[in-house]
Order: sequence, then C-alpha cells, then structure tokens
Amino acid sequence: MQVESALLFETPAEICARVYRSLRPRTPVPEFRVSFRKFANATSTIRSRGGVMELKITDLLADAPAPILEALAVILLSKLLRKTIPAHYSEQYRRYLNRHEVRQGITEMRQARGRKRIDPPAGHTYDLGDLFDAVNAQFFAGSITRPLLGWSRQASRTILGHCDSAHNTIVLSRILDQPHVPRFVAEYVMYHEMLHLVHPVESRGAKRSIHPPEFRAAEKRFPKIKEAKAFIRQLCSRSSPYSLLF
Repeated sequence: MQVESALLFETPAEICARVYRSLRPRTPVPEFRVSFRKFANATSTIRSRGGVMELKITDLLADAPAPILEALAVILLSKLLRKTIPAHYSEQYRRYLNRHEVRQGITEMRQARGRKRIDPPAGHTYDLGDLFDAVNAQFFAGSITRPLLGWSRQASRTILGHCDSAHNTIVLSRILDQPHVPRFVAEYVMYHEMLHLVHPVESRGAKRSIHPPEFRAAEKRFPKIKEAKAFIRQLCSRSSPYSLLF
C-alpha cells in the first residue's frame, strides 16, 4: 500500500481521511472525529459507529509531527479494516515512541495518571516482603532498595509477575500465593521481576529489548530455574502460555 505524503497544515481528521482514501479508494470516505485524550499511557483507539470514524489519541502525540500522526492513522485504520500494516509506518511509529524524550514523557504520564490496584504484600501463604528480602540477600547482596510490593487483585494464570518502573512497583499474581506452590517458584518469579530493576529495557531505534542478553544471563543463575519453569507450565496449563512482564 502506498499512502500519499502528508500535506502541510493538514488537520488530524484530514490526515485520517486521506489515509482511508488510500486504503479504500473505491469507498466513500466517512466522517472522521479525532480527539486527544489524557490516557494513562501511550494508548490510541479507533472505532466505527453510525458511519463515523472516531479516533481517540493519547495527548502525548498532540504536538507530534504530521508524519507520525499519519503513521498512527495507517496503523489504526489497517487494523480496523483488517489489512496488513505496512512495515515502514509501523517502524516509523515505534522509532518515535522509543525516542528518549518520548519515553520519558510516557513514564511521567504513567506516574501522574496511572493507578496501581494491588493487594497488600502479606498473602495467605507467602509474604512478598519476605520473598523480596530473601532474594535480595541471596542474589543481589541486599543492594536493591525495596519497591512497593503487592499481590495482584486477580489470580492471573497468564501474567505471573509485573515490574512497573513508573510506579516503582513489583506485582506477583495471586495464583502463586497457594500452599501447593513451592517457595522456590514464587522466589523465581520475584527474582525475574527484580532483574528488571537491574537490567532495564533497552531501546534501539524501533526495537525495545525487554530481556537484553545481560538479563537472560543473570536469570540463568537461579538455582532451580528449570524446576520452577516446569511447575509454572503445569500451573498455567489450563490457559495460554504464562508471561513475566517488565
């Protein structure tokens, strides 16, 4: 697909209309309504209702260059119309989001607007504070300052851990807070999330490496990593593959 170059002084709605015309040249162009919203992250959405295309774009992009808004329009409309997203536009958009000042803006936005809804660290079986201190002493010589710790509100089988650097928080899934879950399994998940505090996400151009090589090498130093992963696979076998988020 070839989209015409962005024209100077186009409004966001005009950009969307032009992109739509390129994607559906034989279909009448619908009305576009574009608004910038104060989301808690770099979220943008699109939906079609009553013949009107409504786009809600993160206000982080309110001052973005026209080519970036054009790339976003291509991505959103391609998804809505079930068309393949051209790699050029996807890479262009990711490169912009990975710029240092934009990543910093996302972090500040999440800190100011986002809320963490978690349960206290003292669970029914395990206390996250005890887990953190044990892992910190064994693997990090006690060098990591304890962040906010909490159990997830729901016993997720798909997301077992999450390290939120914007809110300095580590959350573990309540599915791990059960008597039949070995302590070393909960410690492994805690260790994985703590490694994100030591080895942060690397951004290079359009790519973000959540688990850089240094992270993977350090993770393998966990003594029972194979046993922990095997238990987790069994624990999560009734759902989609588990994940450990940063």
